[in-house]
Amino acid sequence: MSSTPTRTPIVLLHGVGLDRTMWGRVEELLDRPTIALDLPGHGAQPRLRGAMSLAEFAADVAERLPSGPVHLVGFSLGALVAQRIASHSNDRVRSLVCVSSVCQRTPEERDAVLARLASARTDFAATVERSLERWYSGSDVAPETVDATRRVLEANDVESFGHAYEIFATGDRQIEADLASISVPTLAITGELDPGSTPDMSRRLAAAIPDARSRIVAGVRHMLPVEAPEAFAAELAKHIEDTELANSRHHEGAHHD
Repeated sequence: MSSTPTRTPIVLLHGVGLDRTMWGRVEELLDRPTIALDLPGHGAQPRLRGAMSLAEFAADVAERLPSGPVHLVGFSLGALVAQRIASHSNDRVRSLVCVSSVCQRTPEERDAVLARLASARTDFAATVERSLERWYSGSDVAPETVDATRRVLEANDVESFGHAYEIFATGDRQIEADLASISVPTLAITGELDPGSTPDMSRRLAAAIPDARSRIVAGVRHMLPVEAPEAFAAELAKHIEDTELANSRHHEGAHHD
């Protein structure tokens, strides 16, 4: 029997109010095993019925990861979850990609997201439309793709969404002290025109994580994996290839010592 080496899978974590389907096109473009998970309270997962810390939220996801190491990719809220997992389970995470991630919000940025949280709890329909406007306005994303995002957002349980959004609104403070303990190759990537998870935030994140690098994709808004899946998949594949090349060289060096 011939044995081919198993390839480390990519695990994809979506953003608040979305579900695993946001990764559909990216999964098609990647030439390796991918697993897109629903975050707690989203998609097929049970709804949230109480406040949760980022640590509790991430622990739920960590329990559902495949056994063995993974390349971990998180978008927006999923990026905060991925940072928490990577900072506490370096042995499980081979590489980390933080897509459209918030980091070290300024007081003004914190006030803005807390105002959006309050609004989401009182007028969810308006929150859906404002989200779509922030994410897609001025982009050339197809109307049917925007409509698909709208349907996923509208399917949220409002109470559950509020609990998840609270983690998103406060998670950058909860994870800040742990960023320096992430020791895997890390890419912080966002769209040049993202108004919420700004290029500055990706640069802050890359500065806070040892040996991380940032990449800003020109002309793209928040939904980078949906708006520019080809560009994103290429950046992700390169990051993983670079990681695996460095790992193989390290093992060869250790073998020759």
